[in-house]
Order: sequence, then structure tokens, then C-alpha cells
Amino acid sequence: MLTKIIQFSIKNKLIIGLFTLLLIGFGVFSLTQLSIGAVPDVTNNQVQVITTSRNLSTQDMEQFITYPVELEMANLPGVKEIRSVSKFGLSVVTIVFEENLGTYLPRQLIAEKIQSAAENIPEGFGTPQMGPITTGLGEIYQYILDVKPAFKDKYSITELRTIQDWIVKRQLSGIPGVVEVNTWGGRLKQYEVAINTNKLNAMNITAQEVFTALEKNNSISGGGYIERENQAYFIRGEGLASSLEDIGNIVVKSENGFPIYVKDIAKVQFGSAPRFGAITGNGEGEKILGQVMMLKNGNSNQVIQAVKERVANISESLPEGVYINPVLDRSVLIGKTTFTVAENLILGVLIVIFVVVLLLGNLRSGLVVASVIPLSLLFTLSLMYLFGVDANLMSLGAIDFGIIIDGAVIIVEFVAFQISKNATKLNAFSSEEKQLAKDELTVKSASKMMNSAIFGQLIILIVFIPILSLSGVEGKMFKPMALTFSFALIGAMVLCFTYVPVAASLFLKPIKTSKRNISVRIMAFLNRFYEPIIRWALGAKKLVLGIAVLILASTIYLFTTMGGEFVPTLDEGDFVIQPVLKTGTSLKNTIEITTQIEKILTEKFPEVDQIVSRIGAAEVPTDPMSMEESDIIITLKPKKEWVSATSKNELAEKFKEALAIIPGMEVEFTQPIEMRFNELITGVRADIAIKIFGEDLEVLNKTANEIKSLAENVEGADDITVEKVVGLPEMNVNFNRAKIARYGLNIEDLNEMIAMGFAGKSLGSIFEGEKRFDLVVRLDENNRRDLSNLQNLYVDTPSGEKVPLRELAEIKYTKGAAKISRDDTKRRIVVGINVRSRDLQSVVDDVQKLIDENINLPVGYTIDYGGQFENLQSAKTRLLFAVPVALLLIFFLLYFAFNSIKEALMIYSAIPLAAVGGVLLLWLRDMPFSISAGVGFIALFGIAVLNGIVLIEHFKELKKEGMKDKTELIVQGAKDRLRAVLLTASAAALGFLPMAISTNAGAEVQRPLATVVIGGLVTATLLTLLVLPVLYSIFDSDKKRIKLRKSKQKTLPMVLVISLLGFSGLAQQNPKTLEDFQQMALENNACLKAASLQKEEANALIGSAFSFDKTTVFYEFDENNLASNNEPLEVFGVQQGFLFPTVYFAERNVNKRQFEIQNSQYELQKRKTEGTVAAAYYQFQFEKNREAVYKRLDSLYQNFAHAAQRRFELGETNY
Repeated sequence: MLTKIIQFSIKNKLIIGLFTLLLIGFGVFSLTQLSIGAVPDVTNNQVQVITTSRNLSTQDMEQFITYPVELEMANLPGVKEIRSVSKFGLSVVTIVFEENLGTYLPRQLIAEKIQSAAENIPEGFGTPQMGPITTGLGEIYQYILDVKPAFKDKYSITELRTIQDWIVKRQLSGIPGVVEVNTWGGRLKQYEVAINTNKLNAMNITAQEVFTALEKNNSISGGGYIERENQAYFIRGEGLASSLEDIGNIVVKSENGFPIYVKDIAKVQFGSAPRFGAITGNGEGEKILGQVMMLKNGNSNQVIQAVKERVANISESLPEGVYINPVLDRSVLIGKTTFTVAENLILGVLIVIFVVVLLLGNLRSGLVVASVIPLSLLFTLSLMYLFGVDANLMSLGAIDFGIIIDGAVIIVEFVAFQISKNATKLNAFSSEEKQLAKDELTVKSASKMMNSAIFGQLIILIVFIPILSLSGVEGKMFKPMALTFSFALIGAMVLCFTYVPVAASLFLKPIKTSKRNISVRIMAFLNRFYEPIIRWALGAKKLVLGIAVLILASTIYLFTTMGGEFVPTLDEGDFVIQPVLKTGTSLKNTIEITTQIEKILTEKFPEVDQIVSRIGAAEVPTDPMSMEESDIIITLKPKKEWVSATSKNELAEKFKEALAIIPGMEVEFTQPIEMRFNELITGVRADIAIKIFGEDLEVLNKTANEIKSLAENVEGADDITVEKVVGLPEMNVNFNRAKIARYGLNIEDLNEMIAMGFAGKSLGSIFEGEKRFDLVVRLDENNRRDLSNLQNLYVDTPSGEKVPLRELAEIKYTKGAAKISRDDTKRRIVVGINVRSRDLQSVVDDVQKLIDENINLPVGYTIDYGGQFENLQSAKTRLLFAVPVALLLIFFLLYFAFNSIKEALMIYSAIPLAAVGGVLLLWLRDMPFSISAGVGFIALFGIAVLNGIVLIEHFKELKKEGMKDKTELIVQGAKDRLRAVLLTASAAALGFLPMAISTNAGAEVQRPLATVVIGGLVTATLLTLLVLPVLYSIFDSDKKRIKLRKSKQKTLPMVLVISLLGFSGLAQQNPKTLEDFQQMALENNACLKAASLQKEEANALIGSAFSFDKTTVFYEFDENNLASNNEPLEVFGVQQGFLFPTVYFAERNVNKRQFEIQNSQYELQKRKTEGTVAAAYYQFQFEKNREAVYKRLDSLYQNFAHAAQRRFELGETNY
């Protein structure tokens, strides 16, 4: 099949050329269309249900909102996990679905359930809404609406917030791929009626009268239309208030003919809604932040580019002095990681080309091989576009073109050798004859090496299949890598039997290899060095194998002592500091602290470019934080401008030291994407999450603090924090139902009065053109400051009396729940630990040991470990399946290739010693085992067997050619294939070298994978060149034949049957029948195999009857013949020769008859083999029975002899 494709390619070079041009064109087009990102989006398939009810406590949010929503969502199909967070005024329920449900089906299911959940939530407590369709990579662009220094006093944060909401946000929202523009910080403008309670009481006006007056005097109406003089006049009643003056002049009531206006009892002014979040920046105070969120599965590069273009247009329409200041631009990280990938690929390609040209010793051969690299890359990009695989650090970064071109190297090296070998003969031909001879030689050579070339790459391709079985975070991380590597291998294989033979035939010249050629000199030196070593190894087989086993055992022990982590942390180039403040810290105090932090860091550290602090919750609270919680995002300058530190860990320690002057504050360090991924995937922001489950928040808090104290003693455990679940300051109003009943009141009216007085009550809207603002009534600022204001809040009774709230309820300060987190409907608290300067697995092991020894949990309380550690455990479980499957697939393929367990095991032995190199190099570079390294091992196992296949095939070939001396055969074969072995191994290893030593952004994730492959290939090459020849010399020895008194023809089947029966006897189970031995003989008989191959060849020739001659393209120019336009005749044409159709059918019939003859011969040989084995089997059974008889007779004689001896000893006889 492959030979036919090669023949077709050589005969139809034009078609292959057009195919190559098509590949180049489509590949370039695909590159322009690919979605380019920094890292794979590993966010699970989740939907957030968000409910806001700004007046409800944490416990009430859990009881009345969170629980009903969880209950409804738990019954949905495909739900894997439900998490929830309840805080003061906010409930966020996260529902994680199976990945195969897609993005929109879960949202449709939840939309249906939200309706029934809302029916179970009391009226006025809020309505559940789904969060935006975005992921952990969704926050692609963040900006501050800033003011130039000369205009600082011109704009307040309320005015800037209005500009953000009504100018910037509205224009950004229409961009394709943008799902949400979230506003954070500032003050939301309102028209406020601030009631003075003293005036209200003095004028005997109730709050309800104020509400009614405002509602009835701020409305519009229509009255249909009137027809007059052939015109229709539509009636419109304009009663909307449009200014503070209009509101102030609304009459509340008349007293003795004198109107009492709103302005007489209240201050009418511009106010703002109660705030639960804020933004500060660069130590300059409060700012306004905009977050642009990308639609899930969007094209990051395209969306960011569109956002930037729109921002440039918006900037022109902003008020004077106001500008948009980007603070987080995802395209910067994408640019850094893309540069890392491009640099590694380019350097890898250049190194591979250099190695190939150097060892091949032929520039043309090297360029033919090198040309496969860009073509296979374009093939990969084309399939990535067709299959929707994003281009990022993992998908493109792990491609090693040294591995990809292995097949091309094997083919081109052998074709070049054959052309050079036949140079004298080829140079004697004319130009056309020479090309035909080169074509024929190329077909023959490429066909001969195609099995080794394609089969080796097929093994690498197959071992990537188990990686595709990975799921969860590790699946989303490494599946793109497996897919793109597979695409590149498929592309290289296709090119190997189409483009490569054509290019080799056209560009390789029949030139004798000069002895002064650098390649020849290098290989001569290496052979002089290698030959005595291989001869020594063959003479000291036990020592060589003993050393190999000892090294393997030592490495296994070393591997058990290595730590583990999920994946190396990607250096995003920025920091996030999370200050941990006292529960219940006011928003004003948090703003002051973050501003102080910003000033300290910007003044002391020139590495800091910008700092933005996000406090509390945004308008769309996808990231629910309390007012004492904040994320301080620090954008750093390029590392070459750093002066205070040389690494991020060192800089983090210096930041921590500088911030130690702020009392009562702990800090955690993380990165923007890492923080968001951790929170969305596991519900926790830390690397390690120790989750304690139970009912009582106080018990949970006490246990968590005990665990924190223990964890502080563990090396590598840093930023240890306990989730704040208790201690929220509250003013508790405990109603006296008896007194309320005495005054004829009800609790609902009292709660409404409290809510109006302090939170405010909306009574409509005021329009300023298209802008819309709430009209809100609340107590003035002087009457809502402390506990006494709440106690002195007067309530109107039905009888017209005014009663202070203190007469109706007990009001006092208390501590309540600050936050209630639930996993799968169970309450829990988290102790978060970030890991620094140590691996994740070791830290967890130490912490877990301390907890087991020192913590006694109450009945019903449990501890679980989550965060990145949870991902690590899940991935390890998957790898325990994926690695054995990969190993089994390799063995099966080797067995099918060689049809010999012995030879398959010899080549398979490359795998353990390849693993030795991977483990040793990880240990030498002080790298823990990670999932990235695990995937590297899977890839390494496939690569490690390639050179073994080439070497064993050549040994067999030399044996067929008649070499008898086994030692000389092995030495000669190893020397012959030394160039190919070194070429493939060095190209593959050095192709990964830039990735292994790179320090650019994103290299951390690739480094373990590259390290494993490089180290493994070094030891795998040593195995191939030393241990494998030793194993071949041992296991390929001729077996001693057993001489039987039968004809010479029966010797082989008898030995076969005896050996098989002997093995069966050792096993002592499942004895073999005659049919079993006949089947074994049929599978292993050389004559039968030869007959089978001849039959297959004849069958294959049936279809070859329809093979056509090669297509030719010609051009003719004849000055003597004129065309119709009186110009010399020019003729372009394509020529294809055909025979008369009956000739093809006749040739097909001949081939078919030949196949029938070969099939008959095969069946004859099969029957002959079965008969021979049957005769040998029965002869063996006969001999076996005879042996049993002799043994029985011998036993009887022994008994007689023993009895006679005893009689002699007893004196019964004297002989």
C-alpha cells in the first residue's frame, strides 16, 4: 500500500507539488484564523446563580435564598458538584456540570429551575440571576477611568462612575465576543430625599405620606388622541420630575391651607447607593474600574484587539481630562507566551537542522529533511483550525520537530546513501535517464525503510491516545498538546510517503561521499570510539546487564523520594496581594489600608508599574468578597528593569517585609489568572485547601485555627489563612411582639421602616436624557450613624402616635456569621495554604501527618483536602490508567511488527532505562514530579523504542544476507546504524533543549516535559547502543536441538511440541491439545509465512493491473508554424498515457489466477504442517506413555530390591 503511494508520488510529481502548495496556502490561512491564547482554559463547565438582597444577613441569605436554589439545582441531570457562598446581602451558587453537556444546555436547564426556585424565595428578598457566560480566562481587559492631574478637582468619583456607566460601558458592550462589562468602584448616583425626622415629627407627617406624595407626583400618562382639522393630536401627560427643584416642590400635605413641601421636611440632594465595594489605585485614592469579560470559547486575540480599537474611539468622546488607563491587558501575557513558544520552536528547528546537516554530511539532504518541518507545522495548524484547537503555550509549545522528522531522516538518509553508492552508475546516464534511475532508486529505498520510519512514528502517535482519556483540569491542559502533536506526526507521515520521496528524487545529487566530509570524519571518530566499547560489552554481558539493573533499581528508589505538584506555576508577570483584615472592617478603613499599601510599594519598589486594589463586590458579583477583603493587582515592569530582587519569590518576601509595618494584617500572594482558576475550579483561591465540614460555625472556626497553628511549622507552607466565617459586627433588632400588638403594628411595617431609614427605598426614576437614576428616600446622614439613631427611629401607629423603635424592640450589638460556604449542601471552612520553595505533595503530606496526630474532630465533622492538591490527586489517578495503557499499546505494536515476543521484549526494554534518564534529570534539576512530567514520560516511552526498531531490523537484515558470526554481525550492525541512532536521538533531544532551558514567560509549564524527554533519550540511546546488542546476543542464540530416532523431517515439529508441552507442564494448568499445537505451528512456521506473503503479494497485484503511466506536462514553441493571431505557435499540455481498456481487464484476470494458485499452495503447505505436527504429537504421546511404563517398572524393581535387602539384614536369607 505504502509502496504504491510512493510510486504514485514519484510518477506524479506535479500533483504532489500542487498538493504541497495547497497545504502551504491553507496552513497560512488557518494561522490567521486560529484563536491564540496564553494557556488552555481549564475552567470546568459551570454556571453561577447570583442573588443580591442588600438588606439580609448572612444566615438569612443561606436560609431563604441559597438553600432553595441548591435544592432545585441538585436534581438537574449531569450535575457533578454544587458550591455556594452566602454573605451579607449576597448569595452565589456555583453548579458544575459534566463537560459533555456543552455550554448552553446547562444554562437552559438552570433557567427553567430558577423560576421554581424564585417561587420558594420570599417576596422582596431578591431574584436569582445567572452569571455571565465566561470563564477563568474571561477577564481579558481591565481599565481605570482616570483623570489627568490638571483636572483632578473637576470630577468626583460619582461623576466618573456616571461616565463609566453611560458612555464607556454602553459602547464596549456591543463588541462581538464581549459578554459583560462589569463596573467596580465609585458611587452610583441617586436623587436622594434625606428626611429630617425632627421636622417630620414636628409637622406631624408620617413617612408613608412622604412616600405617597413622591410616587403620585412623578409619573406620566397618555390620553389617546384627538382629531382636529384632519390631524390626530396625541395626548401626553408629562408629570416626571426632572430636577432637584421639581422634587423639592412636591406637596406632601396641606395644613390650614398652607402646603408643606418635600423640601420643608427633607434635604433634596444628589446621593449615592450604599456601597459594598470600591477601587483604589497607585496610592492616589478611589478610582473607577471596568472589567471586560469575554464570552466562553471566544478568540482572545481578536476580542482584545476589537476592545482596544473601541477604547481608542471612546477616548475621543470622553469629557475633557478623562481618559481610559489599561491596568490589565491579557494580550500582554499572550504576547509573552507566544514569544516563548515561537522562540523555542525556532531555536529547536535551527538546532535540529544543524544536527541533521552535520550528521548527514549533505546540505541537500539536510534541507530536504528540514523542509518537512514548516510543512508539518502548516499541516498541524490546518487541522487545529478544522478541529477548533486553540493555539497556546501547551498546544504548540510541546511540539518537538526533532521527533516529528524522524521518519524523514530515516528515509532521506537511506536514499542519499543509495544514490551516493550508485553515483558512478548514475552519472553515466543522460539527464532524463539519470532522473528515471534516481526515481527508481528512490522508490526502492524509500519502500525498504518505510516500515521502520512509519511504524516508529505510529508508536509515538498511539501512545498519545491515553492522554486523550484525561479529564477535568489535566485533560483540558494536556489534550490540546496530544492533539497537536498527533496532527504534526500525521502530517509528517503523510509527507514521508508523498513529498519526501519526490523532494529526495529531485534534489539529491549522485555525488561520491568525500572522506574529508565532516560527517564522515565525525562518524569515523565515533565508530573508532564505539567499536571497542561494544566489543567489551559483548564480552561482559552479565556485568553490563547487572549495572543496568542496579541503575534501574536506584532510580525507582529515587523516584519514590521525589515530591509532586499538579503543574508548575505559570509566571504571569504580575502579582496579586490579598490582605487579610479583621472581620467586619469598614469599607472606609479598607480603602485607607489598600491606599497605604499602594503608597508603600510604589515608593519603595521601582519594579512596580501600576497597582490597582479591588475591594468587596462589583456590580456583577461573580467574585463575591466582603468589604474587608480585597485583591491588590500589581503590574510589574520587565525583569531587566528590576533592582530590588532577581526572582518573584524574592520580590514577594521583600513586599511582605515592607508591609509588615501595617498592624493587624496578613497578606497572601498569588497571580491574577492563577487566583481566578483556583477559585472557579475548586472554590478556593489557595494552592492547598484544607476543608473542614460540619454544622456549627464556631466549632469549624476553632478547628481551622488549630490546623493553621500546626501548618505554620511546615516547611514550604506560606500565606496560611483561615476563612473568615464568624465575627461580623451586627446591630440586632429583637422585636417585642406583645408591645407591637398593643400598638396595633406589625413586624413587616417595622422592617420596611428600618430598611427605608438606613438602606433607602426607591420610589421611581429621574431621567436626564437617556440616563436614568433612582429616586430614593432615606434618613439624612445625621440620623443613621450609630445605635442611638436606630433606637430613636419613630414609627407611626394606626392611632396617629409616634413611638420610638426602642419601645418596640431590644436593639444591641452582636457578632454574627460573616460568610457561610457550602460544598454539596454541607457547611465547611477552609484553611488556605500557598506553597513556596517546595513541592505541593510534600507539604500536604507533612500537614496531613500533623493533623492526624494532633486534631480530634467531633462526631459528624470531617476533613478533606482540595485546591491544586485535589487536581494533582485526580490527575495521578488518571495517569495510573493512562501510563499502563500506553505501555501495553507499545508492546502490542512491537509484537505485531516483529511477530516475536522475544524481539518485542528486547526493544521494549528501552522503556525502563529511558525512564531512568527522565527521573535522574528531574532530580538533578531539583524538579518535583508533576503532571507535565508525567505526560513527558508517556511521550518518552513512545520515542524510546524507535532506535531499537531500527537496530533490530538491521541485525535481522545482516543475518539474512548470510553473516554467521554473531559478534561480528552485532558489531557491524551497530556501527552501520550508529549514524541513524545518534541522528534521531540527538535531533529529538536537542529539539526540546530550548524548551528545557528557557526562562521566558510560560516556560515553567513546558520545562518538566522537556527535561524528562531529554534525560530519557540520553539513557535510551545508551541502551540502544550497548544493552540492546547484549540482549540480542543472548536471546538470539540457536537452541540446542534434541536428537530423536525419527526422520530428519520430524525433528523440528517434535522439538516444538516437546518444548511447548514442557512449558505447559511447568505452568501445571490448562494442558495443550493437539489443536493448540497445530495452531501454534501454523502461526510460527516459516514456510507457511512465506506462502502467506506470496499469497498476499498476488492478491495485492490484482488491483495493480489498473496502474497508469506517470503524468507529463509539456511546452512547445514553433517559430515556423503560426497561430490564428499570426504569432509563433506556443503549445501547453498535459499528457497521460492509457492502454486499451481490455488490456487492463486481461491483466487483472491473469493476476487473479496467479492469486488462486498461490492460495492453493498456501492451503497445501498448511495441511502438510498440520499433518507433521499431528504425527509428532502422537509419537510424543507414545514415548511419554512408554516412559511412564518404564518408570513404573523401575519403581517395582526398586521395591523388590529394598525388600530383599531387608530380608538379608534380618537373616531371612543369605543372598
